This record gives sequence, C-alpha cells and structure tokens, in this order.
Amino acid sequence: MANKIRVGVVFGGRSAEHEVSLASATSVIKALDRNKYEVIPIGISHEGRWLSSGEALRLLKEGVDIRNQPEHILVPDPRKQGLVPLQNSGAAVTSHAVDVVFPVIHGPYGEDGTIQGLFELADIPYVGSGVLGSAVGMDKVVQKQLLRQADIPVAPDLWFPYYEFVRHQKRILASIEKKLRYPCFVKPPNMGSSVGISKAHTREELIAAIHLAGEFDRTILVERGIPNAREIECSVLGNEEPMASVPGEIIPSNEFYDYDAKYVDGKSKAEIPAKLPKAVVKRIQDYSLRAFKALDCAGMARVDFLVQRKGTKITLNEVNTIPGFTSISMYPKLWQASGLSYPELLDKLITLAMERHESKKNLKTTYQPKAEWFK
Repeated sequence: MANKIRVGVVFGGRSAEHEVSLASATSVIKALDRNKYEVIPIGISHEGRWLSSGEALRLLKEGVDIRNQPEHILVPDPRKQGLVPLQNSGAAVTSHAVDVVFPVIHGPYGEDGTIQGLFELADIPYVGSGVLGSAVGMDKVVQKQLLRQADIPVAPDLWFPYYEFVRHQKRILASIEKKLRYPCFVKPPNMGSSVGISKAHTREELIAAIHLAGEFDRTILVERGIPNAREIECSVLGNEEPMASVPGEIIPSNEFYDYDAKYVDGKSKAEIPAKLPKAVVKRIQDYSLRAFKALDCAGMARVDFLVQRKGTKITLNEVNTIPGFTSISMYPKLWQASGLSYPELLDKLITLAMERHESKKNLKTTYQPKAEWFK
C-alpha cells in the first residue's frame, strides 16, 4: 500500500493507570495492520517525558533510565501535524508526522480531556471522545448528574471534597450512614481501572476507604451498594449513529471487580454474551446508547451496569471513554462476539476519528459582524 496512514499510538502517562495503558498499547500496536498503517509508538513516562521510537514501549515497560533518550513533543501548532524533537535532546530526526492519533492512556491527563485538548490545538484527528465527552466521562460525579438528567438509573450517592472530610469527619460519616447505609462503595471520581475503590461494610472500613480514595483524588464519591448484583458490560462504537454490542458478564474472583481481580490474580471470568432475558439485553443496549449521547461521547465507550439477580432492576455504574484494550479487556471481546474482529475494530475506530475530524472542518472559525453594529 503506497500511502499508509500514519497512526500515533499514545500510551503511558502521568497516572496510576500507567501500567494498564502499557498493556493496552501492546495489544493495539500488535494488532494494527502494517499493510494499512505506519505505526508510530508515542510513550509518555510517569514524569511526563515524551518518547517516540520503536523502543518507547519497551523502555517504559522495563522502567529503565530514559533521561538520555531523545525526546519529542506534540506541539499545538496545526502546521506541524505531529511530533517535533526537543532541542538538545539528541533526537536523530526532525519530526514525526502523524495522520491520526490513537490514545490508549487511561486515567488523568489522558482520558479526562487534557490530552484531547492538545490534539484539538494541533488539529490532528484522534480516536475517541472530544474534550467535553472525555472530561465528563472521567469525572463520575458530573457524569452521574448528566445521566440522571437523561433518566438513566444510577446508584444513590454522596460526594464531597476530601479536605471537607478531614475537617468534618463525624458530620460526613453520619450523612453517609443515614442516606446510603452499608455496604457502600468509595471511589476517587477521576480514576479508572478500579484504582482506589473500596467496599465498606463498617464505619472503620468507610474511614479507611475514604482516606485511600483521597490519595488519588481531591473529591470523594460514595455510592450505595447494589445487593446481589451481576456486573454487566456493553460496548458502544460510532459517532452520530452509535451501535451497541452484545452485553457480557464479569464474574469477579474477589468480592467486586477491583484492580487485583482485573489485572493481577487472573481468576476473574467473563461470560460473553451474558445470559440475560432479551428484554433486559435490549434495555442495557438502549441505556448504553443514551448514555453515550448524553455525555457527548464519540468513537468508543464501554458502559458498565449492575443488574440484580432477582428481578430485572438495572443500574448504570459508569461510562468509560477509553476502555481497556488488553488481551483480556471486555471492550474488544464484546465486539468480537458481535461479529467485529480486533483488527476490524481498530480500523473502524480510526475511520471514525478521521470522519469526525473532517466533519468539523465545515464549522466556521471566523465571524464578520454587521457594520451597523458598530455605528
């Protein structure tokens, strides 16, 4: 293929989900069709250093000293259309032009609209939601407010700044116990991959859980536990007319699907498609598409639900705008079960990114006011 699409796969980042991002990037880079794409790995270290070379992924995985490695940055200048080397960094090339960016950075700075804003300034197409969709998709407090307005069921909750808990612990604990009761879940609203999430059955566990979440976020979200619930996930793909995959069920090895159950012990199982009544499947898919639109998502999202075993009550747990792409991740597995292979899924996401970028070119960026307004 003469003119391959240059895909910059961005991974790593200044986040507690750094290692998860490296695992996702490994799978994406391996699956991209080299007959169609020129793959440009772009790694970001824990310290925020940008590396762009075939060795970037290996260097970050191995945690070696990268201070002497050539550095590149993505500049917010549409004329550059890619990465440029930092002066005196030892970079052997002048630039890395990219046609589209595929971000697989999970958590703060990569999934919250921050890096999406940089892509917008650079005028480079990128996979996934824009600045707004990414920001509200990351912040679970704002996300839940928008979902409630869209009449999508979410769990009762309380949220508060961590510093308020430090100052007024007794009052906040009393409010949680009165409104939510036990068990409850404590979360840092701007983290993913279940980082910093705890289930509390007692006041002592609740206090410890809040302090743990406070290590990762300035805001704390506490949600009422949904008893005897199944963990169901649904993948969404598209822009203006998104599609929903078949739902799948997570059968966690621990009490809930925490970080260890997802990435460490390897004992959690997935059942795809989930064994659910057709009416429940339809409602889950409908809620997934409505949530996708309510949060102004684009490209992709994974929507997580809690479904009671007895009865058909459905609660939307959260929306993830950059879902995992590891070998065990549900997002690509659900699409595979829906008839779309992993390489085909990547093709579609890249196409969606370029179509969305092209459609924005029709928007006016200048305005000529009427002369009489200034008389």
